[in-house]
Amino acid sequence: MSNALYRDCARLFMVGFPGPRIDDDFAALMKDGLFGAILFKRNVGTAQETAALCREIKSRAGRPFILSVDQEGGRVARLRGEPFTALPSMRELGLSGDVALAERVGRLLAHELRAVGFDWDFAPVLDVDTNPANPVIGDRGFSREPDEVARLGVALARGLEAGGVASCGKHFPGHGDTTTDSHLTLPRLPHDLERLHRVELVPFRAFAQAGLASLMTAHVLFDALDPKLPATMSHRVLHGLLREELGFDGVLVSDDLEMKAIAEHYSVEEAAVQGTLAGVDLFLVCHNADVQRRSIEALVRAVESGRVPRARIDEAHRRLARLEARFAHGPEDRVATLGDAEHRALAEGLASTFNGKDPTEVMLASRPR
Repeated sequence: MSNALYRDCARLFMVGFPGPRIDDDFAALMKDGLFGAILFKRNVGTAQETAALCREIKSRAGRPFILSVDQEGGRVARLRGEPFTALPSMRELGLSGDVALAERVGRLLAHELRAVGFDWDFAPVLDVDTNPANPVIGDRGFSREPDEVARLGVALARGLEAGGVASCGKHFPGHGDTTTDSHLTLPRLPHDLERLHRVELVPFRAFAQAGLASLMTAHVLFDALDPKLPATMSHRVLHGLLREELGFDGVLVSDDLEMKAIAEHYSVEEAAVQGTLAGVDLFLVCHNADVQRRSIEALVRAVESGRVPRARIDEAHRRLARLEARFAHGPEDRVATLGDAEHRALAEGLASTFNGKDPTEVMLASRPR
C-alpha cells in the first residue's frame, strides 16, 4: 500500500490513547496522518496538566491537529473541578426553555475548552428524551418535546461555535427512545417514518438548516430506514436521509467503532469501510491501537480494490478541511483565561438568569471567583 494513500485514509480517523502521556502507538499514528485525537477522563488531569498535554500533542503533530472531548454538562463532562464551571444536565437546562441561556452555556463551554487546547466538543445531545427507561440518554437530552430540543440544541451549538469550538450534534438519527445502550448492545427502533419525522428527526433537521459544524451517528438499527445495518453503516440513512433529504453538508463523525453495538456484530474494519461508503467522514476508534491500525489498513485496501471510490475519500477530506480551517488552533497557553473577566462574566450571566430559584444553580458551584 502506498504511503500517500495510507495518509489519505488515516486522515479519516480520530483516536484515543491510554493515559496522560503520548504513547508510542499514538505517536506513530499521528505521524501517519491522523486527523486528530479524542481525550477522555483517563487522559486529563488539572487544567494545567490538560493544557500541557494538548500543547504537546499539537506541537508533536507539527500541523493542524484537532483535539476533541465529550463536554456536555451534567454527568458527561471530562473536565471537572475548579476552575471549570459545574454545569447542570441538559434536562435541567431544558426546563428553563431559555434559548439565550443555552447559547451562553455554549459560549462558556467554548471558553473553557479553548483555554486548555480543545477544538471540538461532541455536544450537544439532540436525542429527544421520550423514553424514561433509556439507560444512556435520559437527562443528557434537553426535553421530551422535539421542537424544544431543536431550539435549545441549536442555540448551545451556536454558542460553542461563536466561541471558536466546533459543535457536534448527536446521535443521528436519534437514540432517545431506545431501551438499551449502544455501548453494550445493538439497539433497534421499530418506529415508522411518520413518527421519525415528527419526533426524532426534528432537532437534526434544525441543526442541518442552521449550517452547524458536525453531527455524530448512532449505532442503532431503524427498521423503517434500514432494518439490516445500523445508522453508522447505512447509505440509506446517512446519504439518502441526512445528506439528500435534510441537506446536511457538515462533517459526519461516527460514534466509537469499538462500542459493542458495532464490535460484537460486525468487525470494526468492515464498519469503517461500510461507514465510508454510507457517508461517514471521520471515524472514532477510541481505545485499542491494533484496532485503530487495522481499521485504517482495511480502508486502504478497500480503496485499492475499487470498493470505496477515491472520490468518497476526497469528499470527506473537503469537509474535514473546512472544519479544520475554521476551528483548528495551534499550541497555545490560555489557561490563565480560566477565571479572567470574560470567564467570570459568562458564569455570572448564567447566575443572573436563575436568581437562585432553580435547581440549575448547581452550575455555579465551582465558577471562578
